[in-house]
Amino acid sequence: MNTTANQPLEHWRAPVQLKLAALWTSVMFCYIYGDFLGLYRPGDIKGILAGQGLLGPTSQGSLLAVAILIAVPAVMIFLSLTLPPALARWLNILVGVLLTIIVLMTIPGSWMFYIFLSSIEVVLQSLAAWYAWRWPRSAAAS
Repeated sequence: MNTTANQPLEHWRAPVQLKLAALWTSVMFCYIYGDFLGLYRPGDIKGILAGQGLLGPTSQGSLLAVAILIAVPAVMIFLSLTLPPALARWLNILVGVLLTIIVLMTIPGSWMFYIFLSSIEVVLQSLAAWYAWRWPRSAAAS
């Protein structure tokens, strides 16, 4: 008789920094896949070849703006793991809220795949802000 089958599964408590890094990694993948799938919409490749981008005519400035926006989750992975906790906490709250607002502004009129991925992004970015808000405090020194 196997008695271990009735025992609860072991659960490892990941530190908040690791949870935040995992959330931002997931957000980044949703961003990348959303942009990739967008290339399959009829006419998008023709628009790209004609010099039309996400923010109007393709220019160095518009591409830089989009690059900055999509680089944020990638940088947040590293910063969540390496910044001092107080700074990482506030940065995760700020970035999580700001990116959530930006994503929500892009949803109206979007295709279903984009709405789906954007909804996931909103949940993940909100969770990053929530985990950062509830960042555990150190036990008081005795």
